[in-house]
Amino acid sequence: MADAIRKPVAVVVGVGPGLGAALARRFAAEYSVALIARKADYLAQLAAEINAQGGHALPAPANVAEAASIDLAFATIREQMGAPQALLYNAAMRPFGRLMETKPSTFENTWRVNAMGAFLCSQQVVPAMLQVGRGVILFTGATAGVKPFPTSAAFGPAKFAMRGLAQAMARDLGPQNIHVAYINVDGPIDMPFIRRLRPDAKEEDLLKPAAIAETYWHLAHQDRSAWTQEIDVRPFKEQF
Repeated sequence: MADAIRKPVAVVVGVGPGLGAALARRFAAEYSVALIARKADYLAQLAAEINAQGGHALPAPANVAEAASIDLAFATIREQMGAPQALLYNAAMRPFGRLMETKPSTFENTWRVNAMGAFLCSQQVVPAMLQVGRGVILFTGATAGVKPFPTSAAFGPAKFAMRGLAQAMARDLGPQNIHVAYINVDGPIDMPFIRRLRPDAKEEDLLKPAAIAETYWHLAHQDRSAWTQEIDVRPFKEQF
């Protein structure tokens, strides 16, 4: 355990059985990983899997739409693991609906999970990153943050806000050696929810979570002479 504690700390926010779990598994190879999501049972299961394979994972259940819940989760992480050197913000709420089909509460909650949560989690990690003079913050974006569909009346503005936050932070924090990047996931990810939504989807139609996680790993370890601030990932046959 002492060796695990000496590893740098990565926080994965939005851990489910798709990209979030893939990010946790990939970064657990060289980081101690803290896992944040609302489903405590799933976090405990994934943490147990990572720990059984020789990694060091800490479940930290939280609702990223609530500032107090984020405060508590990060206080636990700092106490038990130390200050994070990497933040992978993967939390998302993805409702479908046109303007007149979208409730104001849905619009607000979507913004809170996608944009406000990213803002609050970033504020939790940046002070310590500035103190040591390094860090990485990666945001999971979506097609809706670049080219939203008519049914993205809530999701599109939320992802645009996240993308704007990422750009502002990159310009602010990049010169201080904190790498901030926005990853546009342009296509459906191969996970249980998408399989239920798109039962006709073929293997080549879907982004593989482990393959996306490799892109995050590369971004997190780029030489600062050639940082990427925005990047697209999509299946080879996806139209764009």
